[in-house]
Amino acid sequence: MKIAFQMDPIAEVNIDADSSFRLAEEAQKRGHDLFYYGPDQLAYDEGRITARGHWMTVQRVADTPAILQAQTTVDLADMDVIWLRQDPPFDMHYITTTHLLDRLKGQTLVVNDPFWVRNFPEKLLVLNFPDLTPPTAIARDLDTIRAFKEKHGDVILKPLYGNGGAGVFRLTPEDRNLSSLHELFTTFSREPLIVQKFLPDVSKGDKRIILVDGEPVGAINRVPAAGEVRSNMHVGGRPEKVGLTEREHEICTAIGPTLRENGQIFVGIDVIGDYLTEINVTSPTGIQELERFDGINVAAKVWDAIEAKLA
Repeated sequence: MKIAFQMDPIAEVNIDADSSFRLAEEAQKRGHDLFYYGPDQLAYDEGRITARGHWMTVQRVADTPAILQAQTTVDLADMDVIWLRQDPPFDMHYITTTHLLDRLKGQTLVVNDPFWVRNFPEKLLVLNFPDLTPPTAIARDLDTIRAFKEKHGDVILKPLYGNGGAGVFRLTPEDRNLSSLHELFTTFSREPLIVQKFLPDVSKGDKRIILVDGEPVGAINRVPAAGEVRSNMHVGGRPEKVGLTEREHEICTAIGPTLRENGQIFVGIDVIGDYLTEINVTSPTGIQELERFDGINVAAKVWDAIEAKLA
């Protein structure tokens, strides 16, 4: 098959951690041809959806993870599979790429389905499952956020469309910085904020569970660094080997059909204690860590699911 990856610069990936690299490596092992381009090189051109990029060969060489051929422009309708894998921010540029890729429906398989990536932002899809999530409010209005904080005392405040732990603040009952933080956020962004009740169980870790076509295949635990409330590996979180609890199986059973029915083949959910906090569909990570800890080849499971759909 011919496989295209729409992703951030391939030359900058960490070959020991990047999930896109591992997916490309597994596809190459299966004999598929790989094409790489950045989201800035995606275009609508007189009825065609095109991309300017490079056919590539990936390799486990730290400073040269991919050997790129000469730049060329391809018609993406000629691809068998296109991976939507650039990292957020989930802004209008990102959303526009989902609109363009959505025009390929019926011609090629885009993973994850761009229509539902656009309509399932990480921190919004969880609202479909209120019995699984901590108390949550989404608002730009300061009075609404203040009332939520007064009700729950200890809260986490963060940008609605942020990622990688950026802009995440814990506000304890004694904290007096809510107004200042609200002013800071709303000065540089027109987007709402999300505020959730603080979950003390985060000190034990924030579990990343990987689902393939709606089924859980494994998990890693991300433990915050000393003095941190954020467990993201981008900001020093430590990955640990871990299994799934009965409650986590219950969460996966509840959300799995929604993911499967809407073309979300590769998904990473975040669970703290007994609560689901995010459903990551844009560019989930964690498969290389899971493979090292448990020997689970998630990339192979993902490609098995994709090849079955195409068959």
